Formats: sequence, C-alpha cells, structure tokens
Amino acid sequence: MRRHWHKRIARAGPNSVLTYHDPAADRRIADDDIVYLDFGPVFDEWEADFGRTYVLGADPGKHRLVGDIAAAFQRGKELYRLTPDLRAGQMYDFVAGLAAPAGWEFGAPTAGHLIGHFPHEVSHADASRFSIRHGNDQRLREPDEHGLARHWILEIHFVDRVKMIGGFFEELLTLETRAEI
Repeated sequence: MRRHWHKRIARAGPNSVLTYHDPAADRRIADDDIVYLDFGPVFDEWEADFGRTYVLGADPGKHRLVGDIAAAFQRGKELYRLTPDLRAGQMYDFVAGLAAPAGWEFGAPTAGHLIGHFPHEVSHADASRFSIRHGNDQRLREPDEHGLARHWILEIHFVDRVKMIGGFFEELLTLETRAEI
C-alpha cells in the first residue's frame, strides 16, 4: 500500500472510545489493551476502508466487545441484503440501536460512508448525503449520476465510557463475498 485516502489510525486503551475525527494523545500499547486499526488504502485508483479491533490479553469484557461489533456488522449487512429500499438513516438507526441491548453505547455520529473510485463521490450541496447517519434519506442502492452502483462502507463503533474501552469494525457493506452467495 503506497497511498491512503485518509489518515491511518491506531487507537488503544482509552483512545479506543474516540472517533476518527477526535484528536488522540500519544500512548503506548499496554499488555492488556484493546486496540483498533482503521486504514483507507487506495488500490489501482479504488478506495478501500478497513477497520478491526484486537484484544491483547484475556479480559472477557474486551473480547465480548470484539464479538459484539462483528455481530452488529453482520446484522447490518443482513438488513442491507433484505431491504432493497434501505435508507442511510435507517441503517444508522438500526446498527446504533444494537449497542445498548448488548451493554454498549454507539460511539459515533455516523456508521459509514460512500466509497469508490479515488477520490470518492462527494455532494457539494450537502456533505452528509453520502454518510450513514440518523435522518439521512439517501437510498443506499441509488445509482450514481452515471447509473452505476454506489458502494458503501459500514462502520460499527461500540464504546463503554465508564471502562474507557471501545471497539471498531469497518468493511465494505455492498458487495457479497463468496461465503454469502
């Protein structure tokens, strides 16, 4: 990977409750930390975006958090698969609503964004149109101005602000893998 379309993020411990846009203090990774990584590489002029969380140590709460964010992502992907007219705001409300029943708080005002040929499409009239956020009426399957399918990234960020831990899971929402076909 030689190019990235966004800054590379590595958050550990208390910094894991922070979002992409929040400034984080430098911190060494500790023996029993939770760590999330967020990378936005560009491959052959196409953007990618990938985030995962890892637990160093045996803390069962941190391991449960990692499992819960992966499960929430899969539930969001299933909602997308089963709902042809799904709106960005509906997706946000659904995945954000999965946090509290699992014992977490949803940690971000967005749950994903558009991605594509570098640089990805932006809306000059409304910057939030191409993000998965509460109230956004953008249809996730609406084609671009050339009639081509748009691709979306789904982001799950669950946090516990008392324990100061968070987990982040991010991946392409709109393409099915061979295992899903």
